[in-house]
Formats: sequence, C-alpha cells, structure tokens
Amino acid sequence: MNKKLARLRRARKTRAKIADMQATRLCVNRSNSHIYAQIITADNRVLAQASSVEAEVRNNAKYGNNVAAAAVIGKRIAEKAKAAGIEEVAFDRSGFKYHGRVKALAEAARENGLKF
Repeated sequence: MNKKLARLRRARKTRAKIADMQATRLCVNRSNSHIYAQIITADNRVLAQASSVEAEVRNNAKYGNNVAAAAVIGKRIAEKAKAAGIEEVAFDRSGFKYHGRVKALAEAARENGLKF
C-alpha cells in the first residue's frame, strides 16, 4: 500500500463516522502548492469554501503552501460558515496528519468561532 492509498483509507473511515453522525463537516484538502477548505452538509451540499487560490488570499499571503496561508484560510472559512448560519462542524482532515498546515487551519477556525 502506498502513501496515497493509506491516506485515502484513513479518510474513508473518518467520513463514514461523520456520515453516521449526520453532521456538517469541515473538509480540508492540501496539495504541495495550496490548501482548500469546504463546509459540506450531511447530504453533500457545499455551503461555503475557501482556498489559497482565491485572489484576496494570494495578495495577502506570501505563498499558498505555508502555515500562515493556512491560518488565513481557517479564518475565512469560519467567517463564511458563520454567515451561512453554521456554528458547529465535524473536522474532516481527509486522512492528513493533524500538524503543520492542517493544524494551523483548524486552530484558526476555532479561534474565529467555529466549534468542532
């Protein structure tokens, strides 16, 4: 089993548990260049999204693949979730380890009022 298949296996297990709870989830995906976050309902509708590809973020952050950019995305997704009326979510890290950019995004979202 290679690294990507192991990550996808972990993601599948997490998503199955979240689906059983019927919870709205904060789904995080990262690539070498950027980081992405989405608020997804139990019936798989995207309510809000933020990414380091957006023009406002690219102008403010030096790069899209660092911890500072991930913190900006965490703040933006929390603000967009509040605007959509979402206060509590389940954190779906898509099988990525909880450190670095994923941790920075999660902590920034918590600091800006999102509960998970």
